[in-house]
Amino acid sequence: MATPADLVSVAQIIAESFHSQKGMWGWTFPLLRLGIYEDLRHRIVSPAPRHVCLVALDYTTGAASNLVGTVELGVRYSDSWSQEGLGFPYLSNLAVHPNYRRHGVASGLLNRCEKISQEWGFKDLYLHVLENNHQARQLYFKLGYRVHKVESNWHTFLLRRSSQMLLHKDLSADSIL
Repeated sequence: MATPADLVSVAQIIAESFHSQKGMWGWTFPLLRLGIYEDLRHRIVSPAPRHVCLVALDYTTGAASNLVGTVELGVRYSDSWSQEGLGFPYLSNLAVHPNYRRHGVASGLLNRCEKISQEWGFKDLYLHVLENNHQARQLYFKLGYRVHKVESNWHTFLLRRSSQMLLHKDLSADSIL
């Protein structure tokens, strides 16, 4: 699990995975990274009862461990304001350092989230992925996630953004122990 000492590295990996440092908006990257850091710090310092931020470490690079990936798992509710209704585990911010992609880091983090969800008593797991993120979709589909619904909004049409896909995995059908 992530500690406060990990937050700078976690924020950097998430920022690099989801935001570009190039182009006209590249100057905003440090601000985005700072915002991610502050959000993470708040969630780590004041954690919800069912929230974890996991990290993947590479111990082969020397004496100190090297943080190479991260993911957050929490419980969301059908009514997020009152936190009432049916809760469901939701995965977010899965990010792997570019040098460690396609080495099983993301799969390992996902498998651990699935086990934690089951330990919490859930039989389902949800996450969002952009429709145009083909590598991530390929990974999720390979691991048994399926499309629950495709979500579009005014950004999708007016700004020509990719739709979000809500993916679902039935953990009761899996042999996760």
